[in-house]
Amino acid sequence: GVSGSLQHELCSADGSAARQGDEREEGLRETAMYGCGFSANDELKEMLESNKESLKLEAMKRIIGLIAKGKNASELFPAVVKNVANKNIELKKLVYVYLVRYAEEQQDLALLSISTFQRALKDPNQLIRASALRVLSSIRVPIIVPIMMLAIKESASDMSPYVRKTSAHAIQKLYSLDPEQREHLIEVIEKLLKDKSTLVAGSVVMAFEEVCPDRIDLIHKNYRKLCNLLVDVEEWGQVVIISMLTRYARTQFTSPWQEGVSFDENNEKAFYDSDSEEKRDETETKPYMMDPDHRLLLRNTKPLLQSRNTAVVMAVAQLYWHLAPTHEVSAVTKSLVRLLRSHREVQYVVLQNIATMSIQRKGMFEPYMKSFYVRSTDPTHIKTLKLEILTNLANEANISTILREFQTYVKSQDKAFAAATIQAIGRCATNISEVTDTCLNGLVLLLSNRDETVVAESVVVIKKLLQTQPTQHSEIIKHMAKLFDKITVAMARASILWLIGEYCERVPKIAPDVLRKMAKSFTSEEDIVKLQIVNLAAKLYLTNSKQTKLLTQYILNLGKYDQNYDIRDRTRFIRQLIVPNEKSGALSKYARRILLAPKPAPLLQSAFKDRDRYQLGTLSHSLNLKASGYQELSDWPAVAPDQSVRNVEVIEPCQFVYTLNLCVVSGSGSEESDEETSDESPKSSSQSGEGSSESETDQKKEKNKKNTDSKAKSKAVNRYAVDHLGVLRPPPPPTHTRCWMLSGLAVSEPLALTPGPEAGFMTSHPSSLQVTVQPFGPVKSHELLHHMSGKGLSARYHFPRQPFLYQPSMVQLQITLTNASDQPLEGIHLGEHSPASLTLHRFSPVERLEPQASVTVSMGIDFNDSTQAANFQLCTKEAEFSVSIQPAVGELLLPASLTQADFEKEQGKLLGMNETSATITMAEGHCSSAVLNKQVRSMANLGEVITGHNNTHRFAGRTVSSGALVLVTVEKREAADATITVNTDKSVMASMLLRDLKQALASA
Repeated sequence: GVSGSLQHELCSADGSAARQGDEREEGLRETAMYGCGFSANDELKEMLESNKESLKLEAMKRIIGLIAKGKNASELFPAVVKNVANKNIELKKLVYVYLVRYAEEQQDLALLSISTFQRALKDPNQLIRASALRVLSSIRVPIIVPIMMLAIKESASDMSPYVRKTSAHAIQKLYSLDPEQREHLIEVIEKLLKDKSTLVAGSVVMAFEEVCPDRIDLIHKNYRKLCNLLVDVEEWGQVVIISMLTRYARTQFTSPWQEGVSFDENNEKAFYDSDSEEKRDETETKPYMMDPDHRLLLRNTKPLLQSRNTAVVMAVAQLYWHLAPTHEVSAVTKSLVRLLRSHREVQYVVLQNIATMSIQRKGMFEPYMKSFYVRSTDPTHIKTLKLEILTNLANEANISTILREFQTYVKSQDKAFAAATIQAIGRCATNISEVTDTCLNGLVLLLSNRDETVVAESVVVIKKLLQTQPTQHSEIIKHMAKLFDKITVAMARASILWLIGEYCERVPKIAPDVLRKMAKSFTSEEDIVKLQIVNLAAKLYLTNSKQTKLLTQYILNLGKYDQNYDIRDRTRFIRQLIVPNEKSGALSKYARRILLAPKPAPLLQSAFKDRDRYQLGTLSHSLNLKASGYQELSDWPAVAPDQSVRNVEVIEPCQFVYTLNLCVVSGSGSEESDEETSDESPKSSSQSGEGSSESETDQKKEKNKKNTDSKAKSKAVNRYAVDHLGVLRPPPPPTHTRCWMLSGLAVSEPLALTPGPEAGFMTSHPSSLQVTVQPFGPVKSHELLHHMSGKGLSARYHFPRQPFLYQPSMVQLQITLTNASDQPLEGIHLGEHSPASLTLHRFSPVERLEPQASVTVSMGIDFNDSTQAANFQLCTKEAEFSVSIQPAVGELLLPASLTQADFEKEQGKLLGMNETSATITMAEGHCSSAVLNKQVRSMANLGEVITGHNNTHRFAGRTVSSGALVLVTVEKREAADATITVNTDKSVMASMLLRDLKQALASA
């Protein structure tokens, strides 16, 4: 029965942005308490079979709530699946959430609804289309593989990036169901890899990694695009893309690690000044030049070190570790140290990677040594890792500080940590010879510690240290022999016995006495101690048989009948080896050489010494074991493959003159529609000076002649030309538009831009979605180069907000170059630019610029709908100056002319994740319609949509690069409050545009 009531209504699933991708949260917010009893399910079934939509919706909300709480709701599958064809959008979305969960368990019933899912793939709502594909791909029955394949192919071409993203997820499900579809799925992956949407990029790369990680040829053409999109992709997509690009880069670029350079800090000097003349000659004869695409990857991933997602930071860190030049790897240090403030799970993974890095490059983390000091609140596994790193960072300069820290750790109540500290002291003593004696004396003092664990670990470490200098430390062996009776830990007792036996000739009086005591307690000792007693007896038999012969025979007899077969076998072997008899043969002659042979000193190494064979940040690295699905990083190629495979064909614009004949038709009525074309034939605009004025005179004559035969009330003809140098001559006049009468509303409609070599007819086709150019007041100018920095050359730029005629996808800029010096400047041109993927149309060089003279040139830049800065060199004949242009998001748009009906229709297609909104309080002077329109259009290059509402203002535009529609609505509410809504599938651009509009309208 019902044990509680619904306390909160679930949010309406009307397709708004806050509710579009993850329908499961609706169930999480439901608070009705149900048991799994029959009565509860029976009541839900009745509600689902009811004729009332409200009851069905309430039932589905409760069912999703049960699923969210981990309850089994599979019994309700037949009742739920009946509602899959319901017309209620909210109900249908909840049904699809349920079906995704149980479609795999109830395959037979789900198959009955296949036709419904196929119809839903054509639904106008993108969430329904995506949910239908998600359910379809969750029905894991081989018989519907062809249907799934067809659905994936269709969804890969869907207008909605959210649906295309879902199709990329479905690829992995289909591949796991039927691997034979691999070739067909690769075709879809290849298509989706070309997608420019940041929403799709991460998902399709994940599908690529699952289906065909070896097909790097699919990445070539998309490499630069993925690098440039990386900053805007969602976080988990960034992790996948960075991992894939790391593997890609190791196959396509040569190693940036030059000869003579090592990750070991001690060898860094070799990079600058090698003592070997041969190495210096090799470096000079073949200098390393980094591939621009290699540099592009490093440059575009570096900003992600500031990401709030720890997985992204870790991914960038491993990329730099495996791909960056040695001197650039340290760029990741601060970001990794910052992650140590995160949860302990994150700390554990990050510290593991730092431990590996610190072995090869101590200098990276030495300035941040205090960040690795152990806190009392740290769990043991974190303490141990920090201890490992501190040991790796130890050198002659900081060892005293680290040993003082270790002295505190030894007193810790955490016994495992205290034992690990003693091992760390031993490693420091081995690695740094200057402190070996100090560490050894300190460990000997620990032998009197009350804690058995500390004493035992000290003995083991001392044993290893004494093997390095046995001749100098016989007193320590005697001291340990005296403490033997007090030590109870088996490993410690065994270590002391081994030391006494190994160096028995240095303690000839003590060794026999220790053997006498051991003979008494042999039967009660641990197995590991018994083995060392047998060894001690054998060694003393060979070196001091007079005193120990009988003791040895007694111990060998005890071992002969021991319960442990290892001890029995050892005893038989030793007896045959040391006691000569007829059966022992020639082996006994070599007993002394076998048992008393000098042993090499043990090498105390880090547990992370060999983990660098695995890629950092992977599960295999964390486990130090090759995990299933791990893909090894390939070695750097000796010779770089052809880099032209990453070049994308760009259609170069033809070098001819663009001429615009723009007509303005005023008035209204049927007379206007009769005159839609102009057949004037102006002369080439490449003429200059007098030729230009003559052309204008001819135009006026042509115009007068035309007016005598025309019924129009007025007509004006303007001429606008751009020569092939990219210089505007003359300055562009305001662009005019023709008016069309639609439903009684005057709608501004653009005239098509048609290039003509000599003359051409200007035609226009009325379309509500054409991009138009609207005149706007004074443009804002920005400084590009100050005359002090430019040695007399100054440059300012502005955005004229007009289409760039050479390449429609480029943003037009006008740059005013001024010579502020007293000497002429020659050869002003553009040099190298970055990023390498940036496409720009350069202005032709200005051969000479006289003192105090200015010239205005025009250039175009394809920003790829991103506000990423365009960096390039502005050069003269004698110098180069680095300059940068970072556009405001509003300058990446061109106005679009829409009717109110078309605006609302297009806005309906851009809901959910494609909608961003905010509420603001406008400044006092911005409440009037005229001022509001001016503020919005000054901030963003948008066209106004004429509406009949005084409180609602609509603006439309398209992105210059991709042509994506951008819709802005400003709705005034009570007092000075207003709601700003931005609809576009460019989610990053939407949030940036919303921020700028809020600032423009809220500030006085």
